[in-house]
Amino acid sequence: MTKTVDNYSAFNEVNLSNARSENESFKDYKKRQKQNSEMLKLYNTTGRDVFKQMFPEGVGEALKSIANQEKENAEKLGEAK
Repeated sequence: MTKTVDNYSAFNEVNLSNARSENESFKDYKKRQKQNSEMLKLYNTTGRDVFKQMFPEGVGEALKSIANQEKENAEKLGEAK
């Protein structure tokens, strides 16, 4: 019987390091730390399978789409002024 390999990486393209990057402001660092803490807490409480259903492409893709939506909303607000 062969085993199937699941290449799912929930935290792909996410910086989980506790160290602050050289070009990262303190405000961005604290925001990233809080975000990482919340993501890991959700992962640990729900489990891998449920987390995979919530974020099939991983958390990195979800964060990118949120950032793009915020950017588009900011542009729309700028046009409305």
